[in-house]
Amino acid sequence: MTRRIALSVLALITALLVLAVVPLGLLMTHHERTSFRQTAEATATAIASAAEEHLSDHHPTAAMLRLLDKSRQQNSCAAVYDTSGRTIAKASCGMPPSADITPQIKAVLTHPETRTVQSGDRLTVAVPIGETGHPVGVTVLSRSTGPLDGRLAAMWGGLAVIGGAGLVAAVLLSVGLARWVGRPLREVDAAAQRLGEGALDERAPVGRGPQEVRRLAATFNTMAGRTQALVHGHRAVVADVSHQLRTPLAALRLRLDLLSADAEADVAAELVGAQEEIARLSRLVDGLLAVARAENAVPRPVTVRLDQLIAERVAAWEPVAAEREVALVASCRAGLSAYAGDGDVEQVLDNLVANALDAVPAGGRVRIEGTTAQDTVRIRVADNGPGMTAEARESAFRRFGATSPGGAGLGLAIVHRLVTANGGAVRLEDSPGGGLTAVLELPPVPREHGRNHGRGAAAGDRTT
Repeated sequence: MTRRIALSVLALITALLVLAVVPLGLLMTHHERTSFRQTAEATATAIASAAEEHLSDHHPTAAMLRLLDKSRQQNSCAAVYDTSGRTIAKASCGMPPSADITPQIKAVLTHPETRTVQSGDRLTVAVPIGETGHPVGVTVLSRSTGPLDGRLAAMWGGLAVIGGAGLVAAVLLSVGLARWVGRPLREVDAAAQRLGEGALDERAPVGRGPQEVRRLAATFNTMAGRTQALVHGHRAVVADVSHQLRTPLAALRLRLDLLSADAEADVAAELVGAQEEIARLSRLVDGLLAVARAENAVPRPVTVRLDQLIAERVAAWEPVAAEREVALVASCRAGLSAYAGDGDVEQVLDNLVANALDAVPAGGRVRIEGTTAQDTVRIRVADNGPGMTAEARESAFRRFGATSPGGAGLGLAIVHRLVTANGGAVRLEDSPGGGLTAVLELPPVPREHGRNHGRGAAAGDRTT
C-alpha cells in the first residue's frame, strides 16, 4: 500500500510538472526567438530609413554610418546596397558571403518586402530602402544567434533544475505521505493478525496516522477488548460448570455405591444401572467441557513436526492397542511438518485413534499415514472396522452425533473444531477393503516460519 500511494502521488506530481514546465519552456523559447527576430528587423529598418535619406534626399551619411556602427556594437553586421548590388556602406565585421546575400537582394528588389532568413547560427534580415513600389537599395543585417541559443540553453537548464527539484520534493512528499498513512495501517494489520492467533491482549497504537486510521485503530481496540472480555467470560463459565457439575455427580455416584453395598439383589441391579447412567453422564459432561474449551480456544500456529508427533502418539497408544489385540502402525515422511496450534494435532490424533481402537475388533488394524498433496499436509487414520454409513458420516462431526451406543458423540466434533480452527479440513471416507478412514488436511509451514519453532508437547483431552 505504501508503494502504491508513493507511486500514485509521484506520478501525479510528475504529470503536473511536465504539463506546467514544458509548455512554459516552449512559450518562453518562442517569445525569445520572436523578440530576437523583431529586434533585428527593427535595427535593419532603422538603417534603411537613414540610408533612404542619403540615397533619395542626398543627405549626409553621418546618421547612416552611426547606425551601422551601433549595430556592430550590438554584435550585428550590416551593409547598405544600391539597386545594382554595389556596397554603399557597411559595418566592419564578418558579413555572410556575397553568394548568400545576392539572392536575397535580388528577391527584395523584385518583391519589395522585408525578408528574414536563418541559416546555421546566423539570422539575416533584408529590408528594401525607399518607397515600396520603387526601392532604391537594400539594407542587409546579419546577427549571430549564439547569444540567443545561450539564453535559451540557460532557460531550459533552469527549468530542468526546477523540475528536478520538484521531482525530488515529490518523492520526499509521496514517501512521507505513504509512510504516514501506511505504517499505522500495517500496525493495525499486525495487531489483528496477532489477535487472530490468540493474543487477546494485543492492541493497536492509536496516536499515529490520519484521523481515519486513528479511528480505525480505536475501533479495533474496542473490538479486541470486547472479544477478550467475552472469551474470558466463556472460560469462567466453563470453569464454573466444571466445578458445579462434577462435584454433585461424584457425590451422587458415591451415594449409589453406598446404597448398593447393603441393598437386596433386585435393588442392587437397579442401582448398578443407575451407576452406569451416572458414569455416562460424567463422560458427557467431560465431553461438553472439552468441546467448550476447543471452541473458546484461539490457536496460535507453530511449526509441528508430524513425523515425531505421530511416532510419539503410536508409542503412547501401543499398550492400549496390544491389550485389545489391534495392530497400530504408522508411516510418515521424514521431516513432514504442519502449521497448527500447540497441542491441537496431538489432541486430534488421540481422539481419532481412540475412536478407531473402539471400533476395530480383535485382530484388526489401525494405520496412520502422513503425506503431502498440492501444498497441503495430509494425515490419514484408517481402520478395517465396520465402517460407517453415508448418513452417519454426514452427521459424525455434529455434537451428539454418536457413532457407537456407548459414546457421547463429541470426539469427532472436537476434531472438526480443532482442525477447522487451524485453517484445515477433515472428512470421513470408506477404507479400501472395508472400514473407515479419517482424512485431515492441514496448512503447510509458511516460508517465513520454515524453521522449526517447536511443536506442542501437551496432550489434549481424549473425549470420545
